Amino acid sequence: MSTITLFKKTGSFLLDLFEIYIPAVAFSIMFVVFVLQIFFRYFLNSPLTWPYEVTIFAFIWTAILGACYARREGMHVVFGLVYDKVSPKAQVIFRLIANGLILVAFLVALKPSYEQVMFMAFKKSTVLKIPFHIAYSPYVVFVVLILGHTLHDLVIDVKKLGKGEY
Repeated sequence: MSTITLFKKTGSFLLDLFEIYIPAVAFSIMFVVFVLQIFFRYFLNSPLTWPYEVTIFAFIWTAILGACYARREGMHVVFGLVYDKVSPKAQVIFRLIANGLILVAFLVALKPSYEQVMFMAFKKSTVLKIPFHIAYSPYVVFVVLILGHTLHDLVIDVKKLGKGEY
């Protein structure tokens, strides 16, 4: 197996891990804990204190990392009124401009996002005492993955524009 093939397979696995498997596990945990809390609250009349924190943190992980997968698959909401009416070459140019703006914005946000998440390390959740930097760390992963997906799309569109393939 060549090094490039190994690199591609490893990268593909890591993308799937962060964009599919971790959000799926987080969602499953969120669902089970939510049902458990309903059972304890309404059937045993003895509400638990920790499920709220677990569901909030699992929701954060699910939503933020799941958004990366939506970006990879191009499943975010778009306003295509003008985009759909222009030529394929103009569409490539529109994508280059939009992805360029996204790349710049996320590059600017990367360092402050990381610093803010690390700053939250001193603060812990009330019941489980989970440091908030663990709860919010998926945001830094989100920024990095969006940067990667955007850069990938930019490279593809630059090649298309260079070859005249629209």
